[in-house]
This record gives sequence, C-alpha cells and structure tokens, in this order.
Amino acid sequence: MARNRTPLFDCDNHYYEARDAFTRHVPKAMQPRCVQWAEIDGRLRHIVGGRVDLSVGNPSFDPIGPAGTLYEYYRGNPSGVPAAEQMRGRLEPQPECYRDPSARLTTLDEQGLEGAWLFPTLGVLYEELLKHDIEAVCATFEGFNRWLDEDWGLVFEDRLFAAPYLSLADPDWACRELEWALSRDARIIVMRPAAILTDDGHRTPGDTLFDPFWARVDESGVTVVIHTGNSGYSTNGYASDGFGRASIGMSRRPSVKNLVLGRAASDYLYSLSCDTLFERFPNLRIASIENGSGFLPELLLNIGHARERNPWHFAEDPETLFREHVYVSPFWEDDLREVISIMGPSRVLYGSDWPHMEGLPHPTDVLADLADLPSEVVDPFLYRNGRSLTERRPKS
Repeated sequence: MARNRTPLFDCDNHYYEARDAFTRHVPKAMQPRCVQWAEIDGRLRHIVGGRVDLSVGNPSFDPIGPAGTLYEYYRGNPSGVPAAEQMRGRLEPQPECYRDPSARLTTLDEQGLEGAWLFPTLGVLYEELLKHDIEAVCATFEGFNRWLDEDWGLVFEDRLFAAPYLSLADPDWACRELEWALSRDARIIVMRPAAILTDDGHRTPGDTLFDPFWARVDESGVTVVIHTGNSGYSTNGYASDGFGRASIGMSRRPSVKNLVLGRAASDYLYSLSCDTLFERFPNLRIASIENGSGFLPELLLNIGHARERNPWHFAEDPETLFREHVYVSPFWEDDLREVISIMGPSRVLYGSDWPHMEGLPHPTDVLADLADLPSEVVDPFLYRNGRSLTERRPKS
C-alpha cells in the first residue's frame, strides 16, 4: 500500500441492505405491490412488483464475496479466468461494518479514510421494476429512506453520508421527500440516470415539470448524485435485456450489455444540458458516481454540436456550464489523467466502490497509481472535491 500524502474522502462506498430494508416502513397493504421476500427452490429471492427478481443471485448478501474479489478481473484479467469462477470458494459471513455505522467508522479509521458517501446496493435496481406503478415507487422508496435514516442516519459523526433515494415519477412526492431529507440534514441525494416515467408519459429529467424540485435543490445547495443502477436500457436484441450479470462483468461472454452503464449516464447528462437546466438553476451540483468516464469525450463533443447547430437555444455555453456543474468519479480502472484533462482537477471525484466485489480491495489501493502526479492534482481528487460537495451550499 502506497503512503498516503493527503486525507482520503471516498465518494463511492456502499452498504448492504438489511433484510427488512424494503418492508420495515412500507404499509402492509402496499407490500405486494412493492418488495417482498420469498423462498424459491431453497433460495431467498426478492419479489418486486409481484415478480421474482433474479438480477442479484443472493439479495440477502450473507454470505458475501470479500471486497475487491474481482480486482484482478477488472485489471485486465491476466489469469484469463471468468469472473464467476474467481468468486468460487471465497464467500464469507457478512462483516458487521457492511450494515452498522459504528462498525463502519472503525473500518474507516483502519483504512485511513476521513469520510465516505454511502449508496444502496439493491436500492438502485428496483425503480425500473416498479416504474409502471408510481404509487408503489413512492411507497417503496419512502419506506426505504426511513429505514436508511433509522439504521445509518443520513449523516453519522460528520464522516458517513448516506444518500436517500429519490424518484421524480411523482413530482409532488419528490418535493415532499426532498424536504424530509433536508430536514434530516441530508448532504447528498441519489437518483438513477434515466428518463422519468410519469402519469403523463416519459419526461427528460430537466423538463420544466420538475422545476419545483430542482428549484428546491438549487436553493438548498444539496448535491445530487446519479449512481449506476438499472436504468431500463434496452440492448435492442444484441443481448438479453434487464439489469443482469453481464452489466457488471459476471457473464462468461462480453456483449453490448457491458456498455449500458455509461450510455445511461451520458444520455442523462446530455439531456440536462440540452434542457438548459444549469441556466435555470445556477447553484446545482451533479455528481456522476460509478458510471465510469469513458463516455465523456463523445458526450462533450455532442454538447458542442448541439450549441453550434442550435445557437438560439442556449443563453450560455453548455460545455462551460457542464464543467462548472458536473463532477465525475471514474471507475478505479479508468485513466485518471485523461479524465482530469477533460474535466479539470476540481471536477473529478475519487470512489473505490468498497466493499463491492468489483471495487478496490482496500480504498487506499488507488495510491499506487498516483505516485507520479503532483499534489495539486492528487489532493483535490482524493479529498477536497468530494468533501466540498458534502457541505450544503445554499443559494446566496
């Protein structure tokens, strides 16, 4: 492990949801339309919206593969062994720090982390499966957020910052839930990168229908995170649809499915730019987490084309606004130097994806790749950028 030259703030940590995370605070009458447990062929499965969900092999996550089990696979897989086989025989009982904030603080101390953002593991998968029942979407995630606040707290010792999950499917509910989150001192909120299915059909996230929500975000200065998850992208026949094992490299064959994570984030951010959201709400801060960074060159090229071909549409340069309002956390295996050259050193965030199997085994493993970079690049990436987004920035 390389010597740490600056404090570390990890913008992509995860918890594993408790068994009752999706039921504890959801009214019993609504649960058949939301998320339930069932034992099928001797295995626990989630029933989501009345259908068996197979996107996660073991939604109880106990036993679990150790953090970073697939590190070598994502480093280029020098052994040439399929990811599923690299997991075989390595499952362990789930450590307490995966579900308890006090134990997690002890782990942060051991890892040398000053703080971390915490995101769902399952929670980012289920809106897509429920989207045709908006009442169920709202009931599921309102209950989920109450569980999150109860078990983790939205802010714990000013070091752990858990993101409540919001959906814009019902704009009035989104505003109420945002107000609840702000009243609980939320510093970050998380959404999936996807178009929003409302009662009136699909809308882009920057549609004026959602202006009351974005206005409150703008006023409060809370950071909005788009985190990878099931964004509902079709592979148009090139691969099986659904957020399956191929999306995270667990298939024995590559396919176009491996590309949907970056496509979803790119489309979402492009839409925000074309909807001139940053012109209307100049205090917004949007962080893209665990979507990678490979999509950035083409995205910025397309934003530039949009400006050149439709100059009457933009009051301000959308490329400039993008770099002012958007922060990107590359995959740990991405080329950090390339991302910094595109976004600038003040807009790139460090995220380890710990303790997921496709994340780093240890958050400080990133330091080995940074030894030849100057402190004016490393310090903002490892600490200052993420820490600054954790502080709410109310509109002046």
